[in-house]
Amino acid sequence: MNIRQAMKMAWKSILGKKGRSFLTMLGIIIGIASVMTIVSVVNGQNEQSLKQFEAMGTNRVQVSLSLYNGQDAFDELYNYCNSLGSDLVLGVTPQGYANATVVYGTKNSMAMQKNEEQMWSDDGGGVRTDLELPPQMFYGSDQYGICNNFQISKGRELSFLDIRNYNQVCVMGARAARNFFGYADPVGKDLSVNGYPFKVVGVYAEKDPDSPYSQDNIIVFPYTASRLLGGSGISEFVVKAASSEATAEATARLNSFLSGLTANGEKGWGNAYSDNQWQDSMNEQAAMMSLVLGGIAAISLLVGGIGIMNIMLVTVTERTREIGIRRAIGAQRSSIVTQFLIEAAMLCGIGGVIGIMLGTGATHLAGKFLVKLNIWPSPGITLGAFLLSVALGILFGIYPAAKASKLQPVEALRAE
Repeated sequence: MNIRQAMKMAWKSILGKKGRSFLTMLGIIIGIASVMTIVSVVNGQNEQSLKQFEAMGTNRVQVSLSLYNGQDAFDELYNYCNSLGSDLVLGVTPQGYANATVVYGTKNSMAMQKNEEQMWSDDGGGVRTDLELPPQMFYGSDQYGICNNFQISKGRELSFLDIRNYNQVCVMGARAARNFFGYADPVGKDLSVNGYPFKVVGVYAEKDPDSPYSQDNIIVFPYTASRLLGGSGISEFVVKAASSEATAEATARLNSFLSGLTANGEKGWGNAYSDNQWQDSMNEQAAMMSLVLGGIAAISLLVGGIGIMNIMLVTVTERTREIGIRRAIGAQRSSIVTQFLIEAAMLCGIGGVIGIMLGTGATHLAGKFLVKLNIWPSPGITLGAFLLSVALGILFGIYPAAKASKLQPVEALRAE
């Protein structure tokens, strides 16, 4: 008997008992669908988080620093980071938040806040990304773009003289510029910020177009403008290391510098830590979560595999006489084994295909309603799920196939 004949016989056997075959496949269907959904959703959420890390920029060191006497600590930090050289540190910037109202013509950031209530559409369409949301407003240095992975597309970056001369200027993200100016060039135009005129000197290139709370929806002011605009006190800073290798050394040196500047906590407080550490930790947690949840879902695959073995043993009992006839006319044990393994593999393979279809739909729905992401299983996960289902059929079909091949022709022919 060749493989093609064996597959035809297996297909005929499965169709002959449709109800029993479906119930047998049910464990495989549920298991494959569950594993696919869990792994795909966890991977999708992890990939989205990694994209956000990459958009913000890699090799960043977060610095928290404040002096009890109220002195501006950034000058000390700025001078120290620049003294380390470009082979270790590329830039440093404050990360303070401004709390201001921005107006240009009929566009007003306060009015834009009402659009946040419409962020999630109620028509099943998912997240709205076309709304004009109020911009996030930051204080920065002349190295803000370097530290946060922004590149200028129009105009220029904030300059050192803008900081020192208290110039009332700003740089806008691509989404913020579009919300206020449409498709007109904003460079050279004035925004009214808390009633003060601030000239737009540059626009950052778009890098986060699909997120509702886009990183492009920002306005960056010189940190010395905080005397006019208020907002959070500036005690958080970002240092951009030259490379992944330099990040650890820069973090260690910064912590040593901060200890000296604050006199080990007597004059203030400060510490430095790497974003890379958070990213590595997040990757480890995501991998662990995927492994644990996938392992729990895989229990149903084990149950389904045992069901396959059980039904194949029943099939061997039902077809004992047929096996005896085949052995009596010269069939080899290997052909009997092949026949039953192919039948078990087809049974699981069909269950796997159905499970993949259910898992694909469940993944999309789970991504949409649980983590607000448009997630589909990757081709690798889909192929792996199908191969796993076929492998389970072969694994749990080995014992029934071996038992069938060991039947003695004379005894098998006597069976009713």
